[in-house]
Amino acid sequence: MRRNAEIADLLEEYADLLEAQGVDYKHRTYRRAAESIRDSPEDIEVLAAEGPEAVQRIQDVGESISKKVVEAVETGTFEQLEDERAEMPVEMAELTSVEGVGPKTVGDLYRALDVKNLDDLENAAREGEIRDVSGFGEKTEQNILAGIEFARDSQGRELLGDARPVGEAALDFFEAIPEAGRCELAGSLRRWKPTIGDIDVLVGSDDRQAVIDAFTDWSEADEVIEAGTDKASVRSDGQRVDLRVVVPDEFGSALQYFTGSKEHNIRLRNYAIDRDFKINEYGVFDVSEVEDQDAGQRVGERVAGRTEEGMYEALDLPFIEPEMREDRGEIDAAAAGELPELIEEGDVRGDLHLHTEWSDGEYSIEEMAEAAAEFGHEYICVSDHATGPGMVGGVGLDDAELREQLAEIRELADVLPVTVFAGVEANIDVDGAISVCDDLLADLDCVVASPHSALEGDATDRIVAAIEHPSVDVIGHPSGRLIHQRPGVELDIDVVARAAADHDTALEINSSPYRLDLWGSAVKQAVEQGATVAIDTDAHSPPEYGYVRYGVHTARRGWAQADDVLNTRDAEGVREFFH
Repeated sequence: MRRNAEIADLLEEYADLLEAQGVDYKHRTYRRAAESIRDSPEDIEVLAAEGPEAVQRIQDVGESISKKVVEAVETGTFEQLEDERAEMPVEMAELTSVEGVGPKTVGDLYRALDVKNLDDLENAAREGEIRDVSGFGEKTEQNILAGIEFARDSQGRELLGDARPVGEAALDFFEAIPEAGRCELAGSLRRWKPTIGDIDVLVGSDDRQAVIDAFTDWSEADEVIEAGTDKASVRSDGQRVDLRVVVPDEFGSALQYFTGSKEHNIRLRNYAIDRDFKINEYGVFDVSEVEDQDAGQRVGERVAGRTEEGMYEALDLPFIEPEMREDRGEIDAAAAGELPELIEEGDVRGDLHLHTEWSDGEYSIEEMAEAAAEFGHEYICVSDHATGPGMVGGVGLDDAELREQLAEIRELADVLPVTVFAGVEANIDVDGAISVCDDLLADLDCVVASPHSALEGDATDRIVAAIEHPSVDVIGHPSGRLIHQRPGVELDIDVVARAAADHDTALEINSSPYRLDLWGSAVKQAVEQGATVAIDTDAHSPPEYGYVRYGVHTARRGWAQADDVLNTRDAEGVREFFH
């Protein structure tokens, strides 16, 4: 079992507790180590078995941390973490899920008001106690109270980027079982929604019990929740995985049904009824000669169900891709022969938003370029943060530093394995102004402008003002949302998209699973208005180039085709767009 994420979580909790206790600097060391362990391609269990020296092969992991890692792998925790937990017995992850509440705030409120969990925090805010704590105030108290509701709504759902690897590990497991036939993910995970409830897996088999027994013995299962004759549930990496086993002849109909969405299935069922068909998890049935159509699920002549494609063919419809099944007009479009040819992962040829060690990234320009080439990209745009509101820790570059970086990129151009555009991620201020001087913006190849502060209320005019700036090429993460952390600004997407189309400014689909901004329905609105979108990863390290698949499937949720996406073009085509 690969436990990198679990060990990284323990180190991050330790870092949070150190920060909450007011320990300077040390917490940053543990956060860097945690991030490197999470991103490392090496199995932390294998390294720990070899000893602390092997663990130190991971970047940012020194002697002291490596010993804690070995202890954590062997026991599930380490002594110093338990000491900090005893010193400050708080639900750190729960409390810091509230926007504006970081580890230091948790420490202050624990010492002042004995706040240990979300309920304590809410009670303290409602009673007006937080405003009296030194360094807070009434406005902070109200912001915390508003953030609690959002944090509660987010609980119980996993990020797509956390759930998808677990689901794919389950698929790999079933594909190696002789008794299992076809197997697929289902539910919202197959539709690539930004957040997931449970991970649904469907298997077709004539030997259901053998599949169930194998699943409950799965090495990646930390806990068996329940097991029956055709269903079972386990917990893996903290997430619930639900298995349903069906006979092979009903696999297609079950896959269509359990993929959903509920709204799509209802619309499709009514479409079928209007044509004298009955559609359900067991197949498509011709009920034109059936008097009592409510006599059972399998009444009538079964005309489809073995394959998912056949379920739509039986209704004279082309196959509707899972990402589109949200009842946003896809059935009418299918009936009219107007379904788009959706973008594929392999269509993306480069990444126009990434960070290096010049700002808050971890790797040099050369390292990010080499990793991009290995990933299969033809070009990248180095878009490190500029100074401005929302830049925490002084990571932004001033104009002089950006000019220095521009010169370095130009000098490296002939030796780098991919085309590297010189860019910046500038800040969109509250009034829509861009936080970099116009002369410098004009000299850069690409300007990504993004909101980072004042992320509340309607910001349509603010984003439109940035779109209209002559040097802005891409609007990065347009709403500024962080999933489970903050909702971001409100936008009239139609207005924003029309402005983007009029000014040849691309709207970003930020592929980070923490953002997915724009989201599916907003992408659909954008492309309908003729706007160009860019699928970027906001990568801060080479492994994050892999986030692009989340962006591509978000684009597919928005019915985007390859021609709608800026970085499906070659480097010269992208350069032409910039100019």
